[in-house]
Amino acid sequence: MRAIVDRIEGDVAVLELDGTRFADVPLSELPEGTRQGDVLDGEPGNWHANEGEKNRRLAHNADLMSRLFKH
Repeated sequence: MRAIVDRIEGDVAVLELDGTRFADVPLSELPEGTRQGDVLDGEPGNWHANEGEKNRRLAHNADLMSRLFKH
């Protein structure tokens, strides 16, 4: 399962799960240092960060923005 950290509200992270639904998860159940925008793989209770996918998404979004605001 893939999750994107949509936002953090206090000690709870709101995760977008597989692009179809949202779930509130205590930060204590996520890898230390989890931040908004992080990509996580795994399952409830066993999440791990996917830095490669996060970086790919950031690069893709930067490319889209540069094309959108191209003069």
